[in-house]
Amino acid sequence: MDTPPFTLKARDFGPDFKWGVAVAAAQNEGAWNQDGRGPSIWDVFSRRQGKVKNGHRPTIACDFYHRYKDDLMLVKALGFKVFRFSISWSRVLPEGTGKVNKEGLQFYHNLIDECLALGIEPWITLYHWDLPQALEKQGGWTSHLINRWFNRFATLCAEEFGDRVKHWIVLNEPMGFTSLGYMLGKHAPGRTGLSNFLPAVHHAALAQADGGRILRDSVKKAHIGTSFSCSEVLPYTDSTLDIQAANRMDILLNRLFIEPALGKGFPDEGMQLLEKLRLHNTTWKYTNRYAFDFDFIGLQHYFPVVIRHNSFIPIIQASEVKPVTRKVPHTAMKWEVNPNAFYHILKKFWKYGAVKEIIVTENGAAYHDQLKDGVVNDVERISYFQQYIQAMMRAKKEGVNVKGYLAWSLMDNFEWAEGYQARFGLVHVDFKTQLRTIKNSGYWFRSFLGGHSG
Repeated sequence: MDTPPFTLKARDFGPDFKWGVAVAAAQNEGAWNQDGRGPSIWDVFSRRQGKVKNGHRPTIACDFYHRYKDDLMLVKALGFKVFRFSISWSRVLPEGTGKVNKEGLQFYHNLIDECLALGIEPWITLYHWDLPQALEKQGGWTSHLINRWFNRFATLCAEEFGDRVKHWIVLNEPMGFTSLGYMLGKHAPGRTGLSNFLPAVHHAALAQADGGRILRDSVKKAHIGTSFSCSEVLPYTDSTLDIQAANRMDILLNRLFIEPALGKGFPDEGMQLLEKLRLHNTTWKYTNRYAFDFDFIGLQHYFPVVIRHNSFIPIIQASEVKPVTRKVPHTAMKWEVNPNAFYHILKKFWKYGAVKEIIVTENGAAYHDQLKDGVVNDVERISYFQQYIQAMMRAKKEGVNVKGYLAWSLMDNFEWAEGYQARFGLVHVDFKTQLRTIKNSGYWFRSFLGGHSG
């Protein structure tokens, strides 16, 4: 389907629509061992040979810890009104629990104050994948103590920052960090197998609801959500086996965490998958405690997945047919570019009914950016954002209560196992000199947002 010419402006979404950018502590801050901060699982994991491309580490990253004032000026210069960032758990609680690091807390107080002074609305993500290594040594997300530790962290953040920060995201992509970190071993802490994945899922589902309750009790007029990574899942063919495989993958990728939050428990209809995953034994029956009445759902979307039946894959019996194989448009990460999939996933999550509003808390694309004569002419990224924003407007016009859009990311950063190779930023970063250069996509957003009053 041909994409219509892009004629939208930010004001077309309404004066109360939230436009912003997102970053994360482990990906941006650096200063990994400064001012009392303890190591996180990513500090340790990135030192293991072969785990991060090119041996990259987040030790310095974008040096946001020292450069946050200048970087917030970039947010303002580009016209964004919202800045989403996360709290480094090990910066405020170096051992994960116990003694508080006052210097770490002060950094976030300063960051929040600077946002407010610039007229930028701060949005806090409590947990964006950087568990303190001290807690991982005691079992991390597989430990029955993790919820006690997390609640302590959440309470500290709510009490420290809740007087000035009213917008909160409890967890960033729980399916992402439980599957990649505790089943597939591709992300920190690098564990594998169902024996790690199952308790991590259980505890993360509890944490997202417990965190919501803590914020509700501690922060006046709080606007509370949690974020999910979402992909439209399509069968490769019309065969029954491919359709069933796609349904199984949909449960894992899209439904595993939102349905417990909505009070539905873990999804299981018509399938033996979750029974095989032992989600129904007595230790998993916490349906009431999994539930929390979130003010919004943070929807994070990058690509769809096309699935075929594969009997060689244990339990899920499904595998992805990659975009390169299907010869469809894709990014430098080989993620399919498909704005219709974004439209469909917005519609899918809105159909739950119990969802009050949706904030797109991440969306973006990595390309092979080239800095030439002080310019990054990233036309592919501009086209990507135009197509996806049009798809969002289509969903909005059809009744989906989408209330905000946060681009990933403000600037190129440490992209987990991809290291510094994958560039998602609206601002180019030279990681040797830390020089920032606004890409043409950043200038495009400035123009797009120019007519926005909010």
